[in-house]
Amino acid sequence: MAHSVGIKDVARAAGVSVGTVSNVINRPDTVATETRARVLSAIDRLGYVRSESARQLRAGRSRIMGLLVLDMGNPFFVDVARGAERAAREAGLGVMVCNSAQSPGEEAEYLSLFAEQRVRGVLLTPADATGRNIEGFRRHNIPFVLVDRVAEGTTECSVSVDDVAGGALAVRHLVDAGHRSLAYVSGPPGLHQVRDRRTGALAALAEAGLGPDALSELPTERLDVAAGRDAGARLLGLADRPTAVFCANDLLALGVLQALYAAGVSVPDDLALVGYDDIEFAAAAAVPLTSVRQPAVTMGAMAAELLLEETEPAAPDRPHAHRRVVLQPELVVRRSSLAAR
Repeated sequence: MAHSVGIKDVARAAGVSVGTVSNVINRPDTVATETRARVLSAIDRLGYVRSESARQLRAGRSRIMGLLVLDMGNPFFVDVARGAERAAREAGLGVMVCNSAQSPGEEAEYLSLFAEQRVRGVLLTPADATGRNIEGFRRHNIPFVLVDRVAEGTTECSVSVDDVAGGALAVRHLVDAGHRSLAYVSGPPGLHQVRDRRTGALAALAEAGLGPDALSELPTERLDVAAGRDAGARLLGLADRPTAVFCANDLLALGVLQALYAAGVSVPDDLALVGYDDIEFAAAAAVPLTSVRQPAVTMGAMAAELLLEETEPAAPDRPHAHRRVVLQPELVVRRSSLAAR
């Protein structure tokens, strides 16, 4: 097994004390130029990499924040990660990105890993609707910020989008286009986002004088393209097929679009379609997809900034105050919902 190069090896090679090597690494301005150059040369020659875990133990602070999202296969969460990583990098921190795959069990395992690693803090989009995982993680006294979820009944910070408003935007657009019979491809009913978007959809129907029976719900186990194709097949099998479909995210909508295309159903002439998130693929679909846009990059960056604010030493006159930031969605209209009725 190869020998791991340590700080003592560098000191021996450079002919200096371990303390001098430590000063070169941590306080280079305190070391004479010639000595500093000799130590840096030894570091480069030996390939020495300082132990972050040892540095963390000495400093009592980690330079890593955790990010746990529902599905890294969803471009929406990729954009959230981009925003978080950008804010963390500007503060000299790194981000450990993990994927719960919408599984409460996997979420619990990753939260345990974050606790073992003593990360600076965690950005979390919860998969566990019961809140038990969050309660268990809270025992470790590691700060966390909820992302794409309002911190209901808790004191933690959160950054989310008003999904009730987003659902209303989508369905109001379809009702204004003349649709009176709609379907909601909703995803897992345990997710708050799914329920909030349905609440907004029903509110928009009520505004138009339509009751909840105007909205047929097609739940799915996951929020991905395959689940959307399955929902599309079920939609095609309905005896009283609706004229418009609102999907809880764009991946579901793209799957529905595939199923409709394979069956020869025209979008939007036979059936209008609206998604949610406005991922990059929405505009590039065979039929460009109308979607409710979420500011994902901004959401990730703001969540990271709140976590950094909480974990940095607070000024005595300005202690950290937990905040709930709620961003507003925007409807982006494209061809998939523009047929005249």
